[in-house]
Amino acid sequence: MSDIHPSDPRSLRNALGCLATGVTVITTRAPKGQPVGITANSFSAVSLQPPLVLFSLNRGAYSLRSFLSAHNFAVNILRADQHELASNFAVPLQDKWKGIQYEVWETGCAILPDALASFECKIRYTYDGGDHVIFVGEVLRMTADLEGRPLLFYRGRYSSLDGER
Repeated sequence: MSDIHPSDPRSLRNALGCLATGVTVITTRAPKGQPVGITANSFSAVSLQPPLVLFSLNRGAYSLRSFLSAHNFAVNILRADQHELASNFAVPLQDKWKGIQYEVWETGCAILPDALASFECKIRYTYDGGDHVIFVGEVLRMTADLEGRPLLFYRGRYSSLDGER
């Protein structure tokens, strides 16, 4: 165990990578109506009453403007076998939706039907989070497979409860 200073971004990132996180695809609609999606592991529950969740998005993300102008977002928690889907939505400036099946609920955000769980949310708050913007949403609708296994991100790699990918 070594003591490292948090002002070094690479060291901070490596230390934060010691926490295994779930992997999600967060979606919204661009001002002209097209679907927008990003891969994120910065998803968390905030409150049960009211039902609130959050995610954070890098200020340099190409999709930030779409999320800031939207009223809603959806969170799709990925299954252990969906690492290719996660990689697809992690790449900026490409047609991420080519060949991707999705459905649309009331808010118009893309819901991935094979996701482990999906949450359709209304944006309630946005906060300054340094080099990120924090989005807090109220859950309006959700679905979940309570028997499935999640895709994880651990120490810079996709993983699962069964081991590395």
